Amino acid sequence: MFEKFSRSWALVKASGTILMQDQKLLLFPVLSSLAALFVGACFILPMLGLRAFDGLSNGATSPVTYLFVFLLYLSQYFVMFFFNAALMGAAMIRMDGGSPTVEGGLNIAMAKIGPIFGYAIIAATVGLILRAIQERVGFIGNIIVGLLGAGWTIATYLVVPVLVAQNVGPVDAVKQSAEILKKTWGENVIGQAGVGMAFGIIQLAVLIIGIVLILGAAMTQNMALIVAAVVLVCAAMVITVLVHSALSQIYAAALYRFATTGQGCAGFDTNALQLAFAAKK
Repeated sequence: MFEKFSRSWALVKASGTILMQDQKLLLFPVLSSLAALFVGACFILPMLGLRAFDGLSNGATSPVTYLFVFLLYLSQYFVMFFFNAALMGAAMIRMDGGSPTVEGGLNIAMAKIGPIFGYAIIAATVGLILRAIQERVGFIGNIIVGLLGAGWTIATYLVVPVLVAQNVGPVDAVKQSAEILKKTWGENVIGQAGVGMAFGIIQLAVLIIGIVLILGAAMTQNMALIVAAVVLVCAAMVITVLVHSALSQIYAAALYRFATTGQGCAGFDTNALQLAFAAKK
């Protein structure tokens, strides 16, 4: 376990090197979050007004409600995939030795907007089907649906970098993502677990330090100091989440590059990548 953590932490640091070289890449998760909040509000507020969510709690979900939920899923997935593609495109430019720009990343995503939208339709359909099944099964069924969802997430982990790097449609991208993972990782998905574990520890540390800081400010009974401490802690948590999101996409782009070409890139230890892609024995 310690060896896996050390290897994952080395890959996180290498991703961080790329991010430090181009800190503007953090704008992509910021734009993604803002767009997702705006689009979500455009759907959720009318749904609340029409009481479209009422059926979700009593199992009597209407077709209209399912339609609303599908459109919500579709819009959220499209926003997420679009900005992830922009970030990965910019990161790939850096990995090739170029100088990426925010405009350049967005242009890459715009050039792939059709396949991205198609993949969003697929993801929204799968998400809605899993949700519909989950509403109709018991506890054991929920566990099974959860495992199916986790399997789908793993199988589609490299769909976005496939769409960015190749001229393929969303269905072919899903197939290629599953084939790459089956060939290289098997069930040993060290990358996702490693990055998540590393940032889970970082976020926990930020939270603990933040609580101590806020309690210390509260002891002074100085309202301005308390507010400043709360704002500082919230800002630190937001920044941590944004950095985690950006690093995860850079990491995925590098893993895809290595899995398909066998080549590393600036800032990445090729040996570590080989270990991260260790095939199932």
